[in-house]
Amino acid sequence: MARTLIDPAQVAASDASRRAALDDDFAALAARLARNGGDAERLVATIQRFAVAIPSWGVGTGGTRFGRFPQPGEPRDLMEKLEDCAVVQQLVRATPTVSLHIPWDRPADPARVRRDAAELGLAFDAMNSNTFEDHTPGQRSYKFGSLTHVDAAVREQAVAANVECIEIGQRLGSKALTVWIGDGGNFPGQLHLRRAFDRYVESLRKIAARLPSDWSMYLEHKLCEPAFYSTVNQDWGSSYVAATAVGKQCSCLVDLGHHAPNVNIELIVARLIQLGKLGGFHFNDSKYGDDDLDAGSIKPFQLFLIFHELVGAEVEGSAGFAPAYLLDQSHNVTDPIESLMASAIEVQRAWAKAWLVDRARLAECQEKNDALGALQALKEAYECDVRPLLAMARTRSGGAIDPIAAYRASGWRAQCAERRPVPRRTTAGGIVG
Repeated sequence: MARTLIDPAQVAASDASRRAALDDDFAALAARLARNGGDAERLVATIQRFAVAIPSWGVGTGGTRFGRFPQPGEPRDLMEKLEDCAVVQQLVRATPTVSLHIPWDRPADPARVRRDAAELGLAFDAMNSNTFEDHTPGQRSYKFGSLTHVDAAVREQAVAANVECIEIGQRLGSKALTVWIGDGGNFPGQLHLRRAFDRYVESLRKIAARLPSDWSMYLEHKLCEPAFYSTVNQDWGSSYVAATAVGKQCSCLVDLGHHAPNVNIELIVARLIQLGKLGGFHFNDSKYGDDDLDAGSIKPFQLFLIFHELVGAEVEGSAGFAPAYLLDQSHNVTDPIESLMASAIEVQRAWAKAWLVDRARLAECQEKNDALGALQALKEAYECDVRPLLAMARTRSGGAIDPIAAYRASGWRAQCAERRPVPRRTTAGGIVG
């Protein structure tokens, strides 16, 4: 039994006034679904098996290049990050794993961290390497690149950093490595574009050679930032080419904010599934670029369409299909715990709605070139209010009917503010470590 950080009696008290309404809403939705051949109980069971990882950096306060405003009681070390992750999991019951970023989260004793996490009901998801900033005085700088740097010694240092992630991950029980690099150029002519990509693949192969046989490696592409003229791995096509060149253990990771505005991300998802190279997702939302906003806060229908492709691949039994899911967000003005809970529920909602699509009807419309009928088949699933299914799935798994309400009633943030005094910082900050 996992150690709970919020008193279950407090959660029960929060749920008490909501239980009767949930039972009524669930019964009404179950009846509605049954009229069309749906099974609410089966859907609840399906929802209960959905899981998305929490990023260790996501429980801290983010920021912009102009400033950062620390959250009272934000975690100061890895153990406190795990505590906050455990609170999210206790109330939502869809976030059982944590993804670490090295060296931000380098543990002095990985075996102990693994035991402490297990006591909180958590395990570890993919490891993330950081070669997009300098960490140690005297190290070779990544200012002009890491895995693609013109200096072989810098490339070897970056390879070694990724190998360290693998070694730590093995002791934590992780089974995957995610590689994102900030390498690129800010000016035309700064990089030899083809040679930089060749160096990227060469470095990736060296990392892959150190992967355990049961591990996966995910390549994360990004259109721009921190380099704004060109990035070495700028789109899904480059990512696919690199992953294919590296080998079977290597596949592509899609971050929803790493594309040009209005790109058809669900089409990219479909292509990578078709090619057998979809490794995973970083869920967030965006208005202008890599905004790292809460999942589903701007484009919920797009999120549903992405899950329509994902669920479709599962229904059709696509070979080797087992993508890893992670919430990758920067919480600048909200309580990170609340945002993570809301986002986990949002991606779970999209997953549930995707299971409601009448795929036989959709296929018939597609075969008849009935464009509007096909859209209506999707919209009927999207517009269904599945909140009673999600809440029932949470409660049956030991979570809260309304996680955010239960969290606020618990006083966890105020307790953390007393236990975790943090000096006010005024330096500019980007993503929080």
